[in-house]
Amino acid sequence: MPRDLFESEFFGHVKGAFTGAVNDRPGRFELADGGTLFLDEVGEIPLELQGKLLRVLQEQQFERVGDNRTRQVDVRVIAATNRDLREMVEAGEFREDLYFRLNVFPIASVPLRQRIEDVPLLARHFLLRACQKFNRPGVRIPPAQLEVLKRYPWPGNIRELENVIERQVIVAQGRQLAFDDLIPAAGDEGVASPGEPFPPPREPTEPGLLTEHELSRRQRENALAALRASGGKVSGEGGAAERLGIKPTTLRSRLKAWGIAPRDFKAS
Repeated sequence: MPRDLFESEFFGHVKGAFTGAVNDRPGRFELADGGTLFLDEVGEIPLELQGKLLRVLQEQQFERVGDNRTRQVDVRVIAATNRDLREMVEAGEFREDLYFRLNVFPIASVPLRQRIEDVPLLARHFLLRACQKFNRPGVRIPPAQLEVLKRYPWPGNIRELENVIERQVIVAQGRQLAFDDLIPAAGDEGVASPGEPFPPPREPTEPGLLTEHELSRRQRENALAALRASGGKVSGEGGAAERLGIKPTTLRSRLKAWGIAPRDFKAS
């Protein structure tokens, strides 16, 4: 959500509050009064606007933009994020008081790469749905191809698995699905299976030059070493991003693409 629309979207506005405000408009909290409001990617809310969210969570009160009237609401809030809010608090990127206000009943969703044994069951479920949706009865996934799916780290989790199955059902010419070409990362293109070492690098084409494969391999190994040294801490002083000399957001993006979870490197 653009930061200049945050207050209007959450709390509403009155006519004339700003250019384009031609009518009174209720915000999300007002519309959710007596019900539940789901805030997705709550870690992306700009730091300077987090205090406004904290107030309505604590006091259940707010004012529309351009209005002096304080409104009362009764809203249950469910918030989700794929970022480590504790690390963001340590790095000064997320308010500690807002974190504790949201963290009343935390539920950690385990990524698919950490429950890879569920992949065959989920794949068959999504296959059945896709066959019904596209009228392709009798299509199946051979056992060998299920093993291919199990070797892929699934950075997009279950949604990615569903999309892959659906896409392959659409393009399949026969009754059996194959994923060797559809998911290169599960083959020999340079992404290791979870818990396995990175594949051997190919030789550079010229002395002193690195292929994209070799460069990606070295970046990954470097990131893993930094995570081990920092105990899984990404941002802040002594974090992996600081050790690598890159922004925490850049490192998080790379880790997500590689299917690496920083929490797996935290000392027990």
